[in-house]
Amino acid sequence: MSNTYVKTLVNTAAIALGAGLTALVAANREIRAFELKQVTAPVLEPGTFADPEESFHILHVSDLHMLAGQKRKQEWVAGLNSLDFDLVVNTGDNLGEASGVPGVLRALDPLLNHPGVFVFGSNDYFGPKPVNPFIYLLGKKRKPSEEELPWKGMRAAFIERGWNDATHRHVDFSIDPRPQSVWGRSGKFNVSIAGVDDPHHELDDFSAIAGGPHPDADLAIGLTHSPEPEVLDKFAAEGYQLVLAGHTHGGQLCLPGGKSIVTNCGIDRTRASGLSRWTERMWLHVSNGLGNSKYVPFRTFCRPSATLIHVVERESPPEKV
Repeated sequence: MSNTYVKTLVNTAAIALGAGLTALVAANREIRAFELKQVTAPVLEPGTFADPEESFHILHVSDLHMLAGQKRKQEWVAGLNSLDFDLVVNTGDNLGEASGVPGVLRALDPLLNHPGVFVFGSNDYFGPKPVNPFIYLLGKKRKPSEEELPWKGMRAAFIERGWNDATHRHVDFSIDPRPQSVWGRSGKFNVSIAGVDDPHHELDDFSAIAGGPHPDADLAIGLTHSPEPEVLDKFAAEGYQLVLAGHTHGGQLCLPGGKSIVTNCGIDRTRASGLSRWTERMWLHVSNGLGNSKYVPFRTFCRPSATLIHVVERESPPEKV
């Protein structure tokens, strides 16, 4: 083997290694590149508002996977309080380790002053564990760890501050309009919300919320951590207009353009992040989340995010001539 050949081989390997390390550094940096997304969901009945240009604003946060030292994330999430919203929805996986609860509460502290609802995911209950990347990319379900996280104290703090646990419960309440808003009917906005525990690990019991939303609701919302099709179909059959979920991390390790490789659940890859129509009358919003497992500190083409959802009236069907 000639010296020239050996030198070429070494140089090629060095270039490949350098490119790989650069990609890893960039993927690690992306987990701190937080962004706010905004979508418009046309789900309300025509005539819901006195002014059809009005909207109801939902701040959707999910999958914080909070670690104790993530101060930047905590500050960024707390800063969402400066937005104009009517309701906060948290679809779970708040914790990334047992010591993460204080960080979660620091991050959500100002948001807890607003009307809010939540359901939990399996990573609120059980600690993370190392992931075999090949199993992940094949989309195979992984058993949760046996480490129980201190979710009960976190739940108690949420409830003490006024948020509602929608896990296997119906939550019905009215919200006052924002300043400068003109809402119809009684001048308030009536929401009917129900949620299930994480169906990804068969913790859900839809029979506990069977019966559909409150008939006087302006907006009926279903909550689930993992957007499993069977659960989504049940929400649609019961007349819910919008379902909010998390879990997918938007694919987390995506191809250019944010195209997911896997969803880690039953939905197709085109629905791994963002707003999509599930049925003619029900829409689905999947958050790509604000965190990641501490054992996979990478994101590619999939920045962590929260979403401001503008819920508006759907178009009236054309009049028959």
